Amino acid sequence: MPKMKTKSSAKKRFKLTGTGKIKRKHAFKSHILTKKSKKRKLRLTHDGLVHKADRMNVLKQLKLK
Repeated sequence: MPKMKTKSSAKKRFKLTGTGKIKRKHAFKSHILTKKSKKRKLRLTHDGLVHKADRMNVLKQLKLK
């Protein structure tokens, strides 16, 4: 039986916190920033957490569950 491999895309996008939650980046911050307000860009800069409903899918991709 070969080794289980993690999804490369998930490994680049998600990080586990010390308490076991999953950190993620916000989308829509890469380009076309001129029409977005300063407040909106600032909110998109900060990390978010993966929603409870999506948690198991991410953990499966990271091969943690």
